Amino acid sequence: MISLARNELYRLFLSPLAWVILALTQLILAYLFLSHVDYFLSFQSQLVTIPGAPGVTELVATMLLNNAALILLLITPLITMRLIAEERQNGTLPLLFSAPLSMSALVIGKFLGTFAFFIILLCMVSLMPLSLALGSHLDYGQLAAGLLGLVLLVASFTAVGLYFSSLTKQPIIAAISTFASLFLLWLFSSNSSDGASVLNWFAIPTHLNPLLQGDVNTSDIAYFLLLTGLCLILTIRHLNSMRLSS
Repeated sequence: MISLARNELYRLFLSPLAWVILALTQLILAYLFLSHVDYFLSFQSQLVTIPGAPGVTELVATMLLNNAALILLLITPLITMRLIAEERQNGTLPLLFSAPLSMSALVIGKFLGTFAFFIILLCMVSLMPLSLALGSHLDYGQLAAGLLGLVLLVASFTAVGLYFSSLTKQPIIAAISTFASLFLLWLFSSNSSDGASVLNWFAIPTHLNPLLQGDVNTSDIAYFLLLTGLCLILTIRHLNSMRLSS
């Protein structure tokens, strides 16, 4: 399983798409980061006179992590679309089925390899808010909670993308299906009039925003873990049925 995850990560870095996504993501977030810093500096003198005013963590670091979450929504389907769909398209999936690995190990290996790619991306992103510590006071607790939220977010995004990639031979269809599903989950909160409604509980921002604000709740962590686990189980069951029918 670990060797499969390592191989999957290696394959990603052999792809020009992965390097382009890393570069564009850093470029866009660096521009947004500098914009947030400039905005904070323009109002810093006024904020000093306001009791309990938000600091650099809230106005720069948290805003950057929120921007990163939206970008992850866009790029995750592009990375995950090939995981299973390309194997089916190239006819190499039967070779994986014949390998001395359980289907659980196969799915989790592919998940971990792709998840490791996003962890590398998040580590690069985290350097930007951490650089603020050189000239200001950071709330490391809130920053850590926000990064935890992004880690949980990208884990669930990867699992969803892996599941839809297992349903089709066409990577583009897998990418569109993944994005549509994640975007729908993102929009549930905006369409919910009652804060305690079922739709609002299923909305991603309902559980992500508290983490970005530094409020760590077990219910929010459980939401992302359940979504991740559910999609991995569905992928395993679907591939098992494919192997039995082949």
